[in-house]
Amino acid sequence: MKDSVQQPVLLSSENVTQRFPMPNGNMVTVLDNISMDIRKGEIICLLGPSGCGKSTFLRILAGLMHPTSGKVFARGKEMAGLTPGVGMVFQMFALFPWMTVSENIQSVLVPLQLPQEEVQRRVSTVIKMVGLEGFEEAYPREISGGMKQRVGIARGLAVQPELLFMDEPFSAVDALTAESLRTDLVDIWDEAEGQPASIVMVSHDIKEVVYMADRIVVFSANPGRIRTIVQNKLARPRDYRTPDFLAMVDYLHDIITTNELPDIPPAAVTSPSQPVFEPLPPVSSSDVVSFVEYLDSHGGQGDVFVLAHEFGKEFSDLINIVKVAEMLDFIDTPKQRTVLTPLGHRFADMDTEDQKVVWKQQILTLSIFKTIHADVQASRNGTMLDDDVQDRLAQLLPNENPTFTFETFINWARFGNLLAFDDDSDEVSLQ
Repeated sequence: MKDSVQQPVLLSSENVTQRFPMPNGNMVTVLDNISMDIRKGEIICLLGPSGCGKSTFLRILAGLMHPTSGKVFARGKEMAGLTPGVGMVFQMFALFPWMTVSENIQSVLVPLQLPQEEVQRRVSTVIKMVGLEGFEEAYPREISGGMKQRVGIARGLAVQPELLFMDEPFSAVDALTAESLRTDLVDIWDEAEGQPASIVMVSHDIKEVVYMADRIVVFSANPGRIRTIVQNKLARPRDYRTPDFLAMVDYLHDIITTNELPDIPPAAVTSPSQPVFEPLPPVSSSDVVSFVEYLDSHGGQGDVFVLAHEFGKEFSDLINIVKVAEMLDFIDTPKQRTVLTPLGHRFADMDTEDQKVVWKQQILTLSIFKTIHADVQASRNGTMLDDDVQDRLAQLLPNENPTFTFETFINWARFGNLLAFDDDSDEVSLQ
């Protein structure tokens, strides 16, 4: 950290809330009352599960999206449009395929109407900074994913931003390339003379965040709120293998898993006459089956963070798989552990047809499946159009996207031979 504690505030948000309309006319709250400051001379990482509003918040800070309520201030001045002095680096490169490396970088400088000599100077400077010398005339199809992201970083730096915003910039490249890019970016920032003065990065990778950030803003989901802000005082350069580094990783891991996998159920008790309709995490039945079988073959239990790496899933994706496996009583989640239940062990040892029978039994313990299955049974000819099912899902789960929920619902129902879906007639019917 460049002693940012006493530095001026470059950008701040005040009670930022973002809501979006759902197809059923209800509003879903994505961000709720977010207030934070970004000071000169620091790297801030926004950490949290997928869908918690991190990227939405980044776009609001950049002025690419106007919040439903709340305000954004740049150096104390309220913003109504694009935030000045911001460069953006996107997750999926966003390069123009018909332009060379040099031309892609030049494209962001066109609105600035700079003299051609200044354009060439800036392009040459940032190409050297990110290690792309010799590839100026190459096209995106001719370079690797890591090099494409170097072009994206160079393009963000070319506007000489005071703030560099990065939305999961390393998630589309392999682990070794990502590690190299992180190191290079920190070096560029550390050596820069105020451009960029600070970096704000969205990530779901805990180790990446510990390596990069001076302050870590941990988001919770549904709706997105700031759960806590963690100061990272580890000295640079940082080593992924040191005890202090690993201790910080474990600390953040505990914060997130405590939030996402609570050991104590909510205190509120729901009357049997008012069933709880469970939102369905966007997870396929095959992923859940594979995870239960994997856990069974690896001792029947494991640490969530370690399992995400070993099972080959992003942490936020594994959290959703774990949630589903727990909903169906295949696992339990004491602390950050995942432990197979006796049913989970039996399920893992079954053949596919027996697994389908158990899967059907378990999804019918969920109110959403019991209700929709009963609706289909009661309907004319035992069929319902997919639009009618989606309308019913929107009624039962007003804060969820009925289209996405329908896709997950049908995937689970099909695997358990509970319901069938004809893609040609768009009809849901009894199996």
